[in-house]
Amino acid sequence: MSDQFQVTSGEYKLVRLFAVDLPADDIDGLREADLAAALGVERLDVDQIDFFSVDDLEGLGLVDYMIEGLGIAEDQLADDRARLMSLTGQLLIVRSAAFMGLHGLLSVKAPLRWIGTYAEDRSKVTFEALPTGGTEGNVPSTNKKRPSDAAMSGRVAMVVLLVLFMLTGAMVWIAS
Repeated sequence: MSDQFQVTSGEYKLVRLFAVDLPADDIDGLREADLAAALGVERLDVDQIDFFSVDDLEGLGLVDYMIEGLGIAEDQLADDRARLMSLTGQLLIVRSAAFMGLHGLLSVKAPLRWIGTYAEDRSKVTFEALPTGGTEGNVPSTNKKRPSDAAMSGRVAMVVLLVLFMLTGAMVWIAS
């Protein structure tokens, strides 16, 4: 049996959870191409996928990992909590970015089994007004400062020394 789901090119911050129906020893032999084929795509960004065993989450649990580690809102997981807590074995997390802008209907095949799709929590951004007077006197002037007399004297002296060096060189060249 294959599960199907839609992927859109503009999807953002979605997390898909899959069970991997393979023994732990065979997971290491699962190549990127095999994984892409099981997801029904030609290629994947492997930096956006994570394999792990539910046993690796000892002390935290899958639901808490999804809330704290993946940023999924707790209320999204409320209906699936019991089912997620009962999962065992190997799991695969696939973030939206793994599909690299693909748009289409994907068919998931063995050894993967789709568990659910969850959105990362998008907290509302709020902007507060700056305190009045907070920037007074801190804006730099756009007027360029005139070089000091000492700096100008140094520049003139450097030009004079270069001219003298060139004249001395010319005199030595003519004399030889």
